Amino acid sequence: MRLVMLQLIALVLALFVHMPSHAQERWNGLVVEPENRCAPYDKSEQYPYPQSVEDDIVRQMGGRVYGPYTGRFFQSDRMTDIEHLVSSSEGHDSGLCAAPADVKAAFSKDLLNLTLAAPEINRCGRNGKCGLDAGEWLPPRNQCWFAYRVVQVKQKYNLSVDRNEVQALSRVISQCDRFDMVIYNTENEPQKRQPPPQSTPLQRYDDNGNGRITCAEARKHGIAPVSRNHPAYRFMHDGDGDGTVCE
Repeated sequence: MRLVMLQLIALVLALFVHMPSHAQERWNGLVVEPENRCAPYDKSEQYPYPQSVEDDIVRQMGGRVYGPYTGRFFQSDRMTDIEHLVSSSEGHDSGLCAAPADVKAAFSKDLLNLTLAAPEINRCGRNGKCGLDAGEWLPPRNQCWFAYRVVQVKQKYNLSVDRNEVQALSRVISQCDRFDMVIYNTENEPQKRQPPPQSTPLQRYDDNGNGRITCAEARKHGIAPVSRNHPAYRFMHDGDGDGTVCE
């Protein structure tokens, strides 16, 4: 009996020694801990993305070349940088350093984490985001959208947040009624190129300009036979009324 009691005591002590001193702190499902570079970082090797992703970003914004951080429109995406909301260096230090190569590559070109920004905003320098996290830098505009997207990206890739990030993100999110991207200054938006006005059927097919389209003209333009639903039909003569001309 004494031996059994001693074994039980030893087991309890062993469990106590190996038990964590405190539960892992979490915020919105994210582990709260300091950033940690668990492996070397090489942006070009580990986090590549094709330049074509810029077209996808523009398409995602309805064809606008727009920088949500400043609410600024640009004439061309040649005037902007591809911007990662959670920078690759921050993502690396927040858990991606231990992720396999395919996860790193997916992160680098994930549209959830991509937008456009002027070079002076995206790059390192005065007021530049560089590789800073949300606890160190927030955009002048679209803070609600930015904060919410950062949380979404970190949740998707199981990344950690440090305490400063938690405080900054909590402060922003608590004041938000909506989290979609706001398009500012639409009156300053560059005019989109308008398609040329469509020509009429007569302009396209009435070669002699007499206001009618003949079968010879239809065949010349490769539209024969012409059915009732073709725009040229109403300018043609359907002798048998069967809804098709120039059979």
